[in-house]
Amino acid sequence: MTVSAGRVSRVVVTPVAFRDPPLLNVVGVHQPYVLRAIVQVHTDEGLVGLGETYADQAHLGRLEAVAAALPGADVFDLHGLRRIVAEALGESTGGAGASFGGMLEVSSAVDTVVSPFEVALLDLQGKAMGRPLSDLLGGAVRERVPYSAYLFYKWAGHPGQEDDDWGEGRTPEQLVAQARRMVDEYGFTAIKLKGGVYEPRHEAETVEALADAFPGHKLRIDPNGAWTVGTSVEMARLSGVLEYLEDPTPGIEGMAEVSKHTELPLATNMCVIAFEHIKPAVAADAVQVVLSDHHLWGGLRRSALLGGICETFGMGLSMHSNSHLGISLAAMTHLAASTPNLTYACDTHYPWKTEEVVKPGVLEFRDGGVAVPRGPGLGVELDEDALAALHEQYLKCGQRGREDTAYMQSIVPDFTPNTARW
Repeated sequence: MTVSAGRVSRVVVTPVAFRDPPLLNVVGVHQPYVLRAIVQVHTDEGLVGLGETYADQAHLGRLEAVAAALPGADVFDLHGLRRIVAEALGESTGGAGASFGGMLEVSSAVDTVVSPFEVALLDLQGKAMGRPLSDLLGGAVRERVPYSAYLFYKWAGHPGQEDDDWGEGRTPEQLVAQARRMVDEYGFTAIKLKGGVYEPRHEAETVEALADAFPGHKLRIDPNGAWTVGTSVEMARLSGVLEYLEDPTPGIEGMAEVSKHTELPLATNMCVIAFEHIKPAVAADAVQVVLSDHHLWGGLRRSALLGGICETFGMGLSMHSNSHLGISLAAMTHLAASTPNLTYACDTHYPWKTEEVVKPGVLEFRDGGVAVPRGPGLGVELDEDALAALHEQYLKCGQRGREDTAYMQSIVPDFTPNTARW
């Protein structure tokens, strides 16, 4: 029997905006909206594949360049997709690098642009064959993917707006209450704290309060490189309660120096975010856990390749999250389900969002995890009305990129990013 999904007939890229609380981090505070791009790849056989990615102006330009070049492509030719992307970016952007959120920079934009299109083509392949996407990645080795609660220090509400449903999160007690709500509602058994906001002693007290309140839970803290090497080594004394310490100090060299002085595993999604970073990181023994992210690493198949490389070098594997919608959550879940050595609970911002573009009923957090969708492809269906509403919100919100630092400085004029400050 011959299986065909046909050829690409047209591609639609739709920028959307969804509401976000004022979550604090090392470079500032989240703006009132998160921007994402929803990619729809149509075929001449009437199928539609879905992808999701970033939506700053520069990235949208790259996506549109590929969208114009992709019609006629074979849905199963994923190597051809990469060639199309490389050629489109070479013509439209000179093959320049890309920056996302003020913390992540890559020397080539190709992987970040390939990703949503590759997810969409794999979605189409799964739909054509009537098989879930995880089957295309080797098969699911787990039926449910565990995720971690993701805690943030935060303001009670955006300035000039009413307090949000979560309220203020500044003190250890408030963060314990935040965690309690997430654990009670979603059943998480791992908890991650976004640090780099306050003086390290305050954040250590928060971790210790969480350890006291949730003695059976695995804990992590991620200060996004806010600490010096010396402070990172001192903070590693939390090794008695932490599962791993994520990006305490900037760069492979700095992480390697910290690693010399602690047995606590160091994790990263900042100094190892491309294949070119793996060799120097391994040579320096800078990190013991890599946080994968298919949006950055070139899609699902290259993320699976990363999993194999980590296994070869005895490195652990977890998964990074940026603010996302259900298309990305579905892709993340299929990837994690089909990567045998991805044994840490994955990060997700999902509990913070209140708006969605996929129809409900498939992606539900229970007992700290999400069941792998069993429908064909990604297993989720786009809600066209919701997509239109969030696109209209994008048009009206005024944001065209992620500017955590600029937004913070509009409220706290003397703020400067906290990278390696303490």
